[in-house]
Amino acid sequence: MLIRHFEDSLFYDPLISFFKSDYSRHSIPALNYFKLIANITLRFGLNTILSLTILGLLFEDKGIVKLASILYAILFVVLIIGFTFLLFYSEGSNYFSLFYVRRFLIQPLFLLILIPAFYFQRKKGGR
Repeated sequence: MLIRHFEDSLFYDPLISFFKSDYSRHSIPALNYFKLIANITLRFGLNTILSLTILGLLFEDKGIVKLASILYAILFVVLIIGFTFLLFYSEGSNYFSLFYVRRFLIQPLFLLILIPAFYFQRKKGGR
């Protein structure tokens, strides 16, 4: 919650205000692409560290944290490639895809998927 609260002062992301507007009528504002991708990477990294800490505290199992780390790394590579592609090639109606890929990168949504998945896996496994 702290990362989200201070997002305007901590991170360079002009897409925040872009997506709050009627973005379907406008083109993407002028961006410093390197700075944007670096800041989204930093934000994903911070959210990942916090998410892995939460998983470690909830499940007290290094195997779960290790598996989650691998999943986060794979997710990051796939999403950052997709985000970069959409950033350069999106137009008008395709901004919706850019919005959701960016959202997955900057918010800890994956944690909300992993907690119940690991809980049910643990319950099923009898641990």
